Amino acid sequence: MATLKIIRIPILPFRMVNCFLILGEEGCVLVDTGLPGSEAKIGRALKKHSLAFNDIKLIVITHAHVDHAGSAARMRELSGAPIVAHEGDLKHYLREVPMTFCPTGWFSHLFKATGLILQPYTPFKPDFLLTNDEVMDINRYGIHGFVKHTPGHTAGSITVELNTMDAMVGDLVASGILIGGIVRTKHAIRPPFEDDPHAVAAQLQRLIDSGMERFYMGHGGPLKADEVQRHVRTLMALGRLKEGS
Repeated sequence: MATLKIIRIPILPFRMVNCFLILGEEGCVLVDTGLPGSEAKIGRALKKHSLAFNDIKLIVITHAHVDHAGSAARMRELSGAPIVAHEGDLKHYLREVPMTFCPTGWFSHLFKATGLILQPYTPFKPDFLLTNDEVMDINRYGIHGFVKHTPGHTAGSITVELNTMDAMVGDLVASGILIGGIVRTKHAIRPPFEDDPHAVAAQLQRLIDSGMERFYMGHGGPLKADEVQRHVRTLMALGRLKEGS
């Protein structure tokens, strides 16, 4: 099996916002692109590993929130790499319909009040648009794994599942205090916004049952499977959230 390396790229301090490079022997895959203007930080991470933008062979956008999709259009322009995402969030990628946000706690309201999550970004149409439960094999990009629909955080959330038993889950789970990890960095929490906690729990449980051992996320982490399992139990104890803002 080819050796893979996962490189976290901090977009904000304290792991509050992360995107990732998955390095293979024939190039790399970028998972999420951070806030608008994050291309310089991604470029520096590439250079540190003797890579350039054109070494990116695929861009995976886990969901349509600005801290994950904000630099997608620019990164496609710089790298020439195609973007894969899910049709469940397409209207938001195209900027046709504003995102709605289902808060998970008091911090969610404070976070939304900062305006960070409401920033506009350049609209884009993904080159590969997954539909329903379609799975995309990414072996042709030099990475042994696949991309799969994992709804719950948003309708179009997707996850990268690697043969190394690592999963890049976007915002299915977060960790630490103040989403990132000033303290309690190995403690799983809900992200500030989450459409359906029971759907999230089902997807995380499937990942655990499939043998995933490490979970890399947009806010904090990484987490081991046993901590994610504890979080699944917490989510299952919750009632379903109603759509809110």
